[in-house]
Amino acid sequence: EQFSGPAVALTGTGTTRSFFAPGVSAPTTLGFRIAANGQVDDVTITVNPAELGFTAVPRNVDDKVTVPAGHNVTVLTRLGDPILPGVPAFANNGTDTNYAGRIGDHGDALYYYGLSAAGVRDDNSSIRGLLVQNHENLNVQYLHPNGPTNLAAGQVRTAAEAIKEIEAHGVSITEIQDTGNRNWVVVANSALNRRITPNTPMRINGPVRGTAFVQTVGSPDGTTSNGTINNCANGHALWGTNLTCEENWAGYFRRDNSGAGADTANRTARELTALRRYGVNSNRGNYNWASVSTTDPIYRRWDARAGTGAATTDYRNEPNTFGWVVEIDPYNPNTMPRKRTALGRMGHEGAWLSNLVEGQRIGVYMGDDARREYMYKFVSDATWTNADLNRSDRLAVGDKYLDTGTLYVARFNADGTGTWLPLVFGQVPVRPAVGSEPAYTFQDQADILVNTRLAADAVGATPMDRPEWTGVNPANGEVYLTLTNNNAGGRPITDTNAANPRSYIEPTGPTTTSAGNPNGHIIRLREAGNRADATTFTWDIYLFGADSVDASADVNLSGLNADNDFSSPDGLWFARPQNPSG
Repeated sequence: EQFSGPAVALTGTGTTRSFFAPGVSAPTTLGFRIAANGQVDDVTITVNPAELGFTAVPRNVDDKVTVPAGHNVTVLTRLGDPILPGVPAFANNGTDTNYAGRIGDHGDALYYYGLSAAGVRDDNSSIRGLLVQNHENLNVQYLHPNGPTNLAAGQVRTAAEAIKEIEAHGVSITEIQDTGNRNWVVVANSALNRRITPNTPMRINGPVRGTAFVQTVGSPDGTTSNGTINNCANGHALWGTNLTCEENWAGYFRRDNSGAGADTANRTARELTALRRYGVNSNRGNYNWASVSTTDPIYRRWDARAGTGAATTDYRNEPNTFGWVVEIDPYNPNTMPRKRTALGRMGHEGAWLSNLVEGQRIGVYMGDDARREYMYKFVSDATWTNADLNRSDRLAVGDKYLDTGTLYVARFNADGTGTWLPLVFGQVPVRPAVGSEPAYTFQDQADILVNTRLAADAVGATPMDRPEWTGVNPANGEVYLTLTNNNAGGRPITDTNAANPRSYIEPTGPTTTSAGNPNGHIIRLREAGNRADATTFTWDIYLFGADSVDASADVNLSGLNADNDFSSPDGLWFARPQNPSG
């Protein structure tokens, strides 16, 4: 037992106990008392402040991964690497097939889940674990021997090419192990290796489950869907699950919103408003998968045109099954991932949980990654109990905390205060007409959650400069939000607000300029009472991104130098509060 010093959690069995050293600012002594066989001994251990054991990498524009002297880089997984039994080695010449058994393309958010020597969950293991990685998008030129054929508008794609492109999306789960001296390897054919693709069965949970919004040919009762796509950032639930987030899903669908084959005549005005708000307007979809000449739903489902029959006779509702936060249990390949509809539908960049406090509700902080979109927070109805931290039915824990609660959107006031505006049916007014877009009246809570952007418009949330990742400080609960940039198409200098105050003229070429905030910034929030269920908060701008060589007074507002300058902040991460272990 411990008798002095900052409290730490002792782990281990038998004659050995261990602990993570706490973060300290000066040498600090911890005292432990050991009792065995009638004898008592006291042991003291001194913990020193953490120090960098290397020289920081200097600023450079080299097109390569640069690490400090004495360190090296190892590639663990590459596009096409086989991770399931029976999948042949990657030829890397475009002839490879079965990407449902290989590492996918465009690796994005990544999280490590520890494994014990017995191959079960161990959050403290740093020598064996699972990598859960998003595969957001494609470089199609590398997937086929001569690049993709028939990708031009109006041409029919082949099923052989389309299935590769579809399966190269999604999520991979791969076991890795340190074989000694930081020699990390992928465990080939591990029983925990797994690919989750746009074709993987998913369970729809939360208030939208079973509603008309998600009734499709594949799920007439609206309780299941197939797959996940354009997975960008993520989140981690401390009960051992991964939250993967669907971002730019809207562009994959064919609608033919004008001209021959248009479905506009078969849509209600409400449907058309919702589709336009999310950008489901393509005449073919990003990769034209719907053009494959087959009745196979793997390809047909990307054709979201509405026919004259019922919604369950075509795929008009298929876009409504995307845009969600998806919870995955990486430790159990036999579980079906859950689409958590209570967290709202948008271009999810990430979903990060508040600190877990016994007896308090859980918050999930989210950004909708598009220019002039919003920051959101979901608050659970259930209050946290530490007994749920290590349950083996991890997705059932998610059911408890992530399926019922209140979704909020943020309003940032000019005086440094803010309000969480509830997106609750009966409290959300009619979304007023905007230009040629008609007014939108919400019919129920499912309508609000499927059309979250419209609801946020209606309550007057603050439009932001591409809200991306959130991060929660484990020491004090402060929430940080990255605002990547806002300069597409040029926004007027006057089109700003207190939380997004910077707009200036940026040279984009020898004779061209653009107005906006191309370097982005980071905002910091503190909830009232440090509680995730607070309805008000205070905020400030933590840093403005800038190139340190730009001396313009309206650009480098944070006075950055070559040691710390940055632009377009995206990923955000807090390490554990303890000192790093060896």
